[in-house]
Amino acid sequence: MAPNGTYLTTEGLRTLEEELKHLRSVRRPEIVERIQDSKDAGELENAEYDEAKSEQGFIEGRVRDLESMIQNAIIIPDHSRTKQRPSVIELGSIVKIQRVGGKKPEVYTIVGSTEASPTEGKISNESPLGQALLGKSSNDEIEFPVPAGVQRIKILTVR
Repeated sequence: MAPNGTYLTTEGLRTLEEELKHLRSVRRPEIVERIQDSKDAGELENAEYDEAKSEQGFIEGRVRDLESMIQNAIIIPDHSRTKQRPSVIELGSIVKIQRVGGKKPEVYTIVGSTEASPTEGKISNESPLGQALLGKSSNDEIEFPVPAGVQRIKILTVR
């Protein structure tokens, strides 16, 4: 999580809100019912009861986490909908890069760590690549650390 908030796109915020709603309206009542069924059966010391109580604890922890992330959300601008091209890479920027010596360019959106999913083209601003890209511009060549050493890339476009 960001020091003073959680960086989210509007889509990411909506996803967290939907998850929170589901946990409150569906999962909580299901768990309460499972716990009550175990109590009604007079079996407070059984595996079903223990599992339900454990799951209840997980759900309540996730609800608190989601509430905090939503309450402290900092919305990242959606650069895919603007015609104006920023001069430097920032959160929300869509960046086309090519590894030096590589053949195929890659496109990434810079997002907060909560939404990061490299396989979907979303990289965290806290990742080594994300950190290296922030504040840079088109045509810049940068280096950043990777487990195998140092990776060099060229920034082709920024939007």
